[in-house]
Amino acid sequence: MTATPAATLAAATAPARRPSGLGATLAHARYVVADNPVTGLSFGLFALLLVCAVIGPAIVPYDPLASDTAAGLQAPSGRHWFGTDQLGRDILSRVVAATRLDMGIAIFSVALVFAAGGLAGVAAGFFGGWTDRIVGRIADTIMAFPLFVLAMGIVAALGNSVTNIVIATAIINFPLYARIARAEASVRRNAGFVLAARLTGNTDARIVLTSILPNILPIMVVQMSLTMGYAILNAAGLSFIGLGVRPPTPEWGIMVAEGAGFIVSGEWWIALFPGLALMLAVFCFNLIGDGLRDIVDPQRRT
Repeated sequence: MTATPAATLAAATAPARRPSGLGATLAHARYVVADNPVTGLSFGLFALLLVCAVIGPAIVPYDPLASDTAAGLQAPSGRHWFGTDQLGRDILSRVVAATRLDMGIAIFSVALVFAAGGLAGVAAGFFGGWTDRIVGRIADTIMAFPLFVLAMGIVAALGNSVTNIVIATAIINFPLYARIARAEASVRRNAGFVLAARLTGNTDARIVLTSILPNILPIMVVQMSLTMGYAILNAAGLSFIGLGVRPPTPEWGIMVAEGAGFIVSGEWWIALFPGLALMLAVFCFNLIGDGLRDIVDPQRRT
């Protein structure tokens, strides 16, 4: 059967069908990354960090814990690209192996504080009353202390293990997440879509999980990316002063602390390369926040 001219015209002028659901999100993510070179660079650095964290310890050229005093304090060369430290350990292998530990601390601490502080802040902003007062007093109490000093006290009291570093980092970031989530939830608790959800018979818990949380997720995602950079800095700072991960475990803060005493004698590479890895990781997470916000924010999708 031959198509009529009207049907042909309607088919030609019909709008193209756009992808929906996960396909739309992935298409928008590709657009955001391709449109902004800085965002693409940050995601590339993040992918490199993930590769180093997942398979780095298995592909490094030397054992990061093996010492060889005969090869100690060698400058960067073709055999040891980042040089060796005072015990003859390959710095490149130790920098790559340390990525897993530092990334693990950042991811788990941010996930913990997002679950605790984010949900507590949403509950405080949505329900108000005594819930708001309790969450507010907890946040005020934590904010009364210098945060790094508080982290030092927590780790010193509980012991300098990776688990305690994660807990300390989550505690000192609790007020920030709670206050951001509370402010966003209190603005939206009387919005039209929340009232409509309540009129259709949804419980408060369902409204919080399906209506409030998805709408505050973009700003929380940006904060999560920034906090991951701060978590790495916090772990490195604790290790630098001797309250973090214990040697000889490869960790960027420990390696910078070990190399600081050798800078004046000319062995600059011992502290330089771990410091550069630390700087790039924090730089990556600071830049990646804007890109994540553009990807997850529904109002930015066109």
